[in-house]
Amino acid sequence: MSVKSLGNPFSSKTDLRHASDCGCHTCKAPTPDVHDNIDLSTSEGMLERAVESAIVRSVFGQSDIGRRSFMGMMGGGTMAAALASVFPLNEAKAAILDQLGPPEKTDLNIGFVPITCATPIIMAQPLGFYERYGLNAQVIKTAGWAVARDKSLNGEYDASHMLTPMPLAMTLGAGSIAEPYIMPAIENINGQAIVLSNEHLDKRDPAQWKGFTFGVPFEYSMHNFLLRYYVAEFGLDPDVDIQIRVVPPPEMVANLRAGNLDGYLSPDPFNQRAVYEGIGFLHLLTKEIWEGHPCCAFAAPLSFATELPNTYGALLKSIIDATQYASAAENRKEISEAIAPTNYLNQPVTVIEQVLTGTYADGLGEVKNVPDRIDFDPFPWHSMGVWILTQMKRWGYIEGDVDYRGVAEQVYLAADCRKVMKDLGYDAPDITYKSHTIMGKTFDPATPEAYVDSFAIRKG
Repeated sequence: MSVKSLGNPFSSKTDLRHASDCGCHTCKAPTPDVHDNIDLSTSEGMLERAVESAIVRSVFGQSDIGRRSFMGMMGGGTMAAALASVFPLNEAKAAILDQLGPPEKTDLNIGFVPITCATPIIMAQPLGFYERYGLNAQVIKTAGWAVARDKSLNGEYDASHMLTPMPLAMTLGAGSIAEPYIMPAIENINGQAIVLSNEHLDKRDPAQWKGFTFGVPFEYSMHNFLLRYYVAEFGLDPDVDIQIRVVPPPEMVANLRAGNLDGYLSPDPFNQRAVYEGIGFLHLLTKEIWEGHPCCAFAAPLSFATELPNTYGALLKSIIDATQYASAAENRKEISEAIAPTNYLNQPVTVIEQVLTGTYADGLGEVKNVPDRIDFDPFPWHSMGVWILTQMKRWGYIEGDVDYRGVAEQVYLAADCRKVMKDLGYDAPDITYKSHTIMGKTFDPATPEAYVDSFAIRKG
């Protein structure tokens, strides 16, 4: 599935970032925009616009003609200044934004796929993080990512654990109908591995993998893009020299045992479970491909944030607070026990502990100690979103001109995450772009198209 034109991912429908009948040019009123300085890349900006629009309507009533003619005479900036002289516009917006009331909706359904990447979303229920912020959230086990996507699109889930490329793809209509999605927090960084069957103990060099069949959990996943990147660096075309199949994470181990897969790049605990079952070994951790790479995230339809801002804010606080708690090494054993039961991961505690603590058997006779084998950092760097889009472009999942920064900034709500982190007393970055190093090659988010063109192996 490809997307031919990505200049404005909201161009096919009214931009949901704007309040209805706000009088601005995007809402089809041919008048100057009174709120050009509002940052619409955050839910706070969206709410700020709604507040300002409500104030304008209260001054002019419902007379759209009067409002437009007055704005046309004075200009948008002059109108805003005039309003501010008789009405404390900034104070009103600040009061509403900073003093949101209780959640509009407290009973929530949140989907998750049973993997350790979902740790903050899962543990927030048994350890009381949702309750702390006034929510009665039920986390619902989901078989795989296609199901999670479809249940979210159908409104069965209020929010969901997703792979970091998914809200980008869903917003662009790649692989599904186009629906604006937001991703205000990453769940985990690192935390994946390439596993090979014990039948291939003598094939540690990826150049020997021609003809292999690998599993990944979803097309729009870091697993797929990291596997493709890795084998391509060893001279293999992932669309020609190997076969990549989508396999739901809980089915990875059974398929490896049955010989249907030679290996997989999968979420844990299924990498460690292959070692535990004695059928596979860890070829490498994905942190060795890209140290600190994103994997899973908390995502929701844009409408969730705009229609239920209090609920959205409470849920984001719950998730970020739980993510920070999970980032502390001293909490990992407690968390392992909390998420092991049948209704969550349904895995032996010892398998989960090996993943979360980073002290693990590698299937090759050694016990490794890698404390950040998986880690938890909620900040959704825009540069990570741009990198993901470059790989979607590289492998033909999207086509044509891509507004890399525009899409990344509309979907990855870094400002929301930063505000909540600071409100909760956690440190947060003041920038949203940085360079990343993947297998020794530096990615500069300022030159994404040149980055795509720099690869000898790519689609087309």
